[in-house]
Amino acid sequence: MLEHHIRNFIAEKLSSFGINSDPYGLELTAVFVLVVIGVAIVGHLITRHIIVRTIRNILHRADEPLAEGFSSYKVFEKLTLLIPIIILDLLLPLALGHYTLLSTIADKLLSISILVVFLSMLFALLDALNDMAIAKGITRRMPIKSFVQLTKLFAFFVGIVVSMSVLANESVVIFLSGLGVATGFVMLVFKDTILGFVAGIQLSANRMISLNDWIEMDSYKANGTVEEISLTTVKVRNFDNTVSMLPAYALVQNAFINWQGMSDSGGRRIKRAVNIDVNSIRFMTDEEIEGLKDIRILREYLFEKSKEIKTFNDELDDIPHLGNIRQMTNMGIFRAYLAAYLRTHKDIHPYMLFMVRQLEPTPEGLPLQIYAFTNNTDWVFYEGVQADIFDHIYSIMPLFDLRPYQALSGHDALSIGK
Repeated sequence: MLEHHIRNFIAEKLSSFGINSDPYGLELTAVFVLVVIGVAIVGHLITRHIIVRTIRNILHRADEPLAEGFSSYKVFEKLTLLIPIIILDLLLPLALGHYTLLSTIADKLLSISILVVFLSMLFALLDALNDMAIAKGITRRMPIKSFVQLTKLFAFFVGIVVSMSVLANESVVIFLSGLGVATGFVMLVFKDTILGFVAGIQLSANRMISLNDWIEMDSYKANGTVEEISLTTVKVRNFDNTVSMLPAYALVQNAFINWQGMSDSGGRRIKRAVNIDVNSIRFMTDEEIEGLKDIRILREYLFEKSKEIKTFNDELDDIPHLGNIRQMTNMGIFRAYLAAYLRTHKDIHPYMLFMVRQLEPTPEGLPLQIYAFTNNTDWVFYEGVQADIFDHIYSIMPLFDLRPYQALSGHDALSIGK
């Protein structure tokens, strides 16, 4: 009705200037179309040079990473395209008047154009938010990219359904009900994709892995840092700089090790044993014990242990036979020395468990295991500390008259022959 009055008003004005024009003629319709296009262009210019510029300046002052993401993915540029298309969609069917076919085609095309531009702007916005999350470290414990991909996938399918309903001029509900029929076929054909999709959601929701986590999965020969987590795959940069692409469902169905807990704890475990030749284990004489008291970290232990043993032996009523009395062994003193050595080591974590323990004897000797944690989880630092400790252990063993076990080598056989 409004459009009818406007057409008649313009036709009368043109008649007053001596220009006869049919209110629904082609000439007046063309004028209407040009006016609508002009309004759309003005709307685009206002949006681009006033509204968008103002929003961009405010955003730059409020959040620099987000503003850079918006600029990188051209979110505002897509917004400036959306406004004129909406104006055309609202006004162009009115301008075409009784040209029903043209009006219908223009309305459908413009409606789909709005949907396409809106989805493009939504995808760009999601990518910008993902970049901002990476810049602010939010993705460290929450894989935002998976949720971004999930939202994109959902929006894409909604866009397809809405586009089909617009073209067919049918209700969206009819097309949604038709999707149920195709569900079985889709699940059969895209089984692996759906498994990866569901597994990706599980990985994200349960926070099983995060970006920059160190994971190890022997079945896929993956041992390195997680670089990317998507809905279907996990990208791992191995320590040899190769890249492993793991299916997301493999991480849900199979066992893998996530070393990130170790990194976050602040301590990295040393668990290594040195095999002692059991033939070198013996009792220590009083003179040897006195000599070992020159070792500062052993003095307190030797004093307390000597006092305890002397008290026990003095209370014996039996003949002071070797089988009745208590004596210190070189192995026991060596264990006490290593425990004191670890306790005073500057690179061993003081608040985490450490001990020196004997394991079950084997044909290769008696394993003496060091169990401790370094106070730095860096790999190079850890290996250096571990190597220094065992260098010291092997070097100090002769002081306690102990020998490490070593299988007979070819050089030993040649020496025996000579």
